[in-house]
Amino acid sequence: MDEFDIEAVAEADLSNPVLVEGLPGVGHVGKLAAEHLVEEQDGTLVRRIYSTHLPPQVSVEDGLTQLACAEIHAVETDGQDLLVLTGDHQAQDTNGHYGLTNTFLDVAEELGVERVFALGGVPTGELIEEYDVIGATTTEQQRDELEDAGVEFRGDEPAGGIVGVSGLLLGLGERRDVPAACLMGETSGYLVDPKSAQAVLEVLQDILGFEVDFGSLEDRAEEMEEVVRKIQEMEQSAPAATDEDLRYIG
Repeated sequence: MDEFDIEAVAEADLSNPVLVEGLPGVGHVGKLAAEHLVEEQDGTLVRRIYSTHLPPQVSVEDGLTQLACAEIHAVETDGQDLLVLTGDHQAQDTNGHYGLTNTFLDVAEELGVERVFALGGVPTGELIEEYDVIGATTTEQQRDELEDAGVEFRGDEPAGGIVGVSGLLLGLGERRDVPAACLMGETSGYLVDPKSAQAVLEVLQDILGFEVDFGSLEDRAEEMEEVVRKIQEMEQSAPAATDEDLRYIG
């Protein structure tokens, strides 16, 4: 297998599609959002991208295996057509991140993409009730558009910048003159966060003019709220540690 290998699974019959990326990251916000789009809009798998920079493993479902890869689905909506990029892994090294992102952009260019949205989460370090969406873009025009949709721009936030494929889609996209933006939902960073994924998707559908049902995400959010409630109850009922408890015994 080549270092980066593209498998054409089906043809994408779309009109001026926008690339939407959601790979694993903080709170799995982007991955949840991307997978929800594919599931709710009956997306069609059109490309698989394999790489020796992905983990050396296969997934197993009903006894059948699939080599680690990223997938691109064609998604037709009542507004903007989409190519949705998702998967279970990111690259394991810097060269892999750059190589995979360039490969994703090559495929996007081949399929007629002229605009990119990366989806992800930004950690707050604490449980939150209101889920703001923070943005970063490669053009002032996009920044104005996102602000009109309720996206916040907070100086140098997120601290440390945007890492992984989401960040490189902006950096490498700009070098190709492809407008790109990143939508980041606030999340505690401790748990998978369907509410943050919904907040990001609500902004995206406002910008691109499509509608998606959020029922299944809301159900998952209720399940996570129950998990959080149980954790909080356990923390409140746990006895306080004493100096005797904290001694190291080796």
